[in-house]
Amino acid sequence: MSVIRIENLPDSGNSYRFDGAAHDAPVSLFLLHTRPGEGPGLHHHPYTETFVIQEGQATFTVGDDTIEARAGDIVVAPADTPHAFVNSGPGVLRSVNIHPVAEMETVWL
Repeated sequence: MSVIRIENLPDSGNSYRFDGAAHDAPVSLFLLHTRPGEGPGLHHHPYTETFVIQEGQATFTVGDDTIEARAGDIVVAPADTPHAFVNSGPGVLRSVNIHPVAEMETVWL
């Protein structure tokens, strides 16, 4: 069994990164805390990514679709589908971005 404190994870300034491989876990994730107007550029993964919006709102681009999501929504980006999002609300966007693999793979577009 492992217990990892969130504040002990690597923090990019807008998200904490949990790499499953480093903790013998079959899943990886980002714990996002992003300011308004911020978010990652267009990218894709060879697996599905699932976003659980806990606080705030975001505008997602998933393939050809634009999706507005807010606290309480779950957004699913299919494998190999280009996606991006931006915090489109007035406050902090908090979400859990789930990668169902021990080692994340990202292709930036």
